[in-house]
Amino acid sequence: MHTAFAERLLAVLSGDRPVHSMLGLTVGEAYEQLVRLAPRTAARGPGPRPVLRRCAAQPHSGDTVLEVFASLAAGHRVRALAFRLERGPDQRWRCAAVELDGLGRLVGGGAQP
Repeated sequence: MHTAFAERLLAVLSGDRPVHSMLGLTVGEAYEQLVRLAPRTAARGPGPRPVLRRCAAQPHSGDTVLEVFASLAAGHRVRALAFRLERGPDQRWRCAAVELDGLGRLVGGGAQP
């Protein structure tokens, strides 16, 4: 399940899918983070399409939160992706936060450590 979310996020960050494809799959600030992050990421551009190399999850708060980390590769470049999944009252998993390359969340157009 977390790998499928990583693939969806990668598709948005690489420009293969529009950000609005994540509506209903995000909560809190995650959608706005994607709106700000997707146009700025180097994953959107010429060259080889990024692929998911590795994806792992660490559970938190019992079975309601997963902290997920993944590595993405595009040619010789490797990037880090981290995101948080939260299980809602309807038992569906939704993305609650996204970070790329450990730069922190993008707020107001700038990176925040």
